[in-house]
Amino acid sequence: NGAGKSTLLRVISGLLKPRRGEIRFRGRAIAGTAPQDIVAAGLSHVPEGRGLFTQMTVLENLELGAYPVNVRARTPQSLARVFELFPRLRERQGQIAGSLSGGEQQMLAIGRAVMACPALLILDEPSMGLSPLVVHEMFGLIRTLNQSGVTILLVEQNIHQALQIADDAYVLQTGRVVMRGRGADLLADPAIRHAYIGSLG
Repeated sequence: NGAGKSTLLRVISGLLKPRRGEIRFRGRAIAGTAPQDIVAAGLSHVPEGRGLFTQMTVLENLELGAYPVNVRARTPQSLARVFELFPRLRERQGQIAGSLSGGEQQMLAIGRAVMACPALLILDEPSMGLSPLVVHEMFGLIRTLNQSGVTILLVEQNIHQALQIADDAYVLQTGRVVMRGRGADLLADPAIRHAYIGSLG
């Protein structure tokens, strides 16, 4: 906590303006661009806490994810894709979002972001508050999304799970990158294991 992870993601997705430096996405400088225009350009952000409209239905939340003009025409195809990834959301599409379990709410938050057909999906602490069994399922779904062609930028305090699926990993401390490398390499690094993961069998 306090490393600057969520702040970094909010800057990337246009929710905060950087004090200095440059943010480029697909070769284009996006610092200062409105968040909705960043979504339309192909970058979706699932914030910590999920940000669902809890009094609306699952389907209504998903449909809001397709609001960018350039993806509205693909709503039926996007819905089909989300329901394929998350069959439970199909079963609960008429249910009020606030009545879902924590794991189902996280699936809905990710599904809503996928509705915008992102090239880059930012996930901020997707395992927060979930049981170990649901966390395992969630990371499997993240891997499936990545294998379908979506680039994932994952910020996660569950370092062991995150490094197991990460191609490239960065360790932040007080806003600075203090270590970087392949996920598998960092997972095997004794210093990382001692400082962040602890003793694992």
